[in-house]
Amino acid sequence: MKLFLAKMEEIADSLRAERKIIAKQHEETKIGEITAGQVLGGMRGMPALICDTSTVNPDEGLRIRGIPILDLTTMQPEDIFFLLCTGSFPSAPERQELHELFNSYSSVPYYVWKVLEAMPQDSHPMVMLSTAILVMERESAFRKSYDAGVSKDKHWVGMLEDAILLISRVTTIAAAIYRMKFNKGERIAPRKDLDWGSNFAYMLGVADPTGKFSELIRMYLVLHSDHEGGNVSAMTANTVASALSDVFYSMSAGLNGLAGPLHGLANQECLGYVLELHDKFKGVPTDEQLEEELWVMLNSGQVIPGYGHAVLRVTDPRFTAFYNFGKQNCTGDPIFEIVDKLFQIAPQVLTKQGKAKNVWPNVDAASGSLLFHYGMKEFEFYTVMFGVSRTMGISAQLLMARASGSPLVRPKSIPTATLKKMVGIE
Repeated sequence: MKLFLAKMEEIADSLRAERKIIAKQHEETKIGEITAGQVLGGMRGMPALICDTSTVNPDEGLRIRGIPILDLTTMQPEDIFFLLCTGSFPSAPERQELHELFNSYSSVPYYVWKVLEAMPQDSHPMVMLSTAILVMERESAFRKSYDAGVSKDKHWVGMLEDAILLISRVTTIAAAIYRMKFNKGERIAPRKDLDWGSNFAYMLGVADPTGKFSELIRMYLVLHSDHEGGNVSAMTANTVASALSDVFYSMSAGLNGLAGPLHGLANQECLGYVLELHDKFKGVPTDEQLEEELWVMLNSGQVIPGYGHAVLRVTDPRFTAFYNFGKQNCTGDPIFEIVDKLFQIAPQVLTKQGKAKNVWPNVDAASGSLLFHYGMKEFEFYTVMFGVSRTMGISAQLLMARASGSPLVRPKSIPTATLKKMVGIE
């Protein structure tokens, strides 16, 4: 890990120096105002966190280290992880080192399998993944270094070692959960000659005669890797880590947030709606049938799954990447044809209704349909796929926070009665 450590050493020193200057010179400088609506609305839109790994602009979508996500769809996930952590792409030696690190740590300890095998058969795959990660906490390099009294300025070193270990194993664990939970046969061991994303596709055991499934998985891991620091999973992990908990505690907590219906479950709910349309109309509905169906939904107070976003006000570029992949590789698939037809009609209907702030599709409107196309029809596992990808972004965020010496996260809470007084309600 010599090359990665050397790169992060320089970055960590620079981050701490920069933030000390800002804190010293601008501690009282106001950067915005907080409204009662933001307090009541889950802190929506409040600038209260630092996240250097990615940004989400309402008018253009996700950027990883300033680079539009659509410019990164053909990259390997290892390159994206290095970019998230360092702000630059790896050189050939750095890429090779990271590839070898992921391969060297990919074998999972026996006790993880014992724990997973002991869990009830009806355990949710996300519970299994979160549990497996938490069980590995005993191997935390950060905890060992902290207990040994390592200087605070070097806490990030153990954090990096933990992140490499976790990312190396999470695909092996997730693929095994898929095969175990859904009776797909014995676990498939990782191969040393494959990149991280291709290895994940291989260990899932999904038939892939054309190699397109592996291509989809690599792109899936890139597109879902990070999404600012304020989403539930990233913010939860960051809050836990701010107490100097290690990556395993923090990631397990973050994934528990990802498992919620308002976060990581959205992709399977979108696909479920598409399948309902397919069953109702015995195939692909006509334009007229689909438009009428959408109006019925909206008039009954429901939302159109996959349309709208908390931040974005344009088509999610991650949807565009999946959509383009589907147009190239899923011709004749009635499920993807419905996704395509929704994309043509739903924004028009939502615009006519005039209530939605964003009428365009988000990433969840397409991602599940592509997994379904290649034979992964187990909805419960889709959030695990999301979680595997997000380990890269969350790990990078935690590493950056530890490298910069970020403090304990401890916002102030107030009673409703106090808020009422503040806004002039007697």
